[in-house]
Amino acid sequence: MEKRLRRSSFGQVHSAEQKRNQANRNKSKAVSASYPFSAQSFMVLFCVTVSLLILPLMLPPLPPPPLMLLLIPIGILLVLLILGFMPSDVRNIASSYL
Repeated sequence: MEKRLRRSSFGQVHSAEQKRNQANRNKSKAVSASYPFSAQSFMVLFCVTVSLLILPLMLPPLPPPPLMLLLIPIGILLVLLILGFMPSDVRNIASSYL
């Protein structure tokens, strides 16, 4: 009889412990879900930041790029500005492809 009581009380304690563990897991998931960055991503961001700060001091300076290469971003910006301010009518565009 004693063994049955011990087993049943142990089972109840075990069940209550499982509920506590489940509640703790749910809390930890809720806490981790509220933060967008994990510890690993912070380490990666930190290493990238340090390398961007240190490497330019250690590496030799590079020569300037050719003038034509510097005009490429300006050309891309002009094309995007033209496309951004160009009026478009979706109905006309759809009928022109049919």
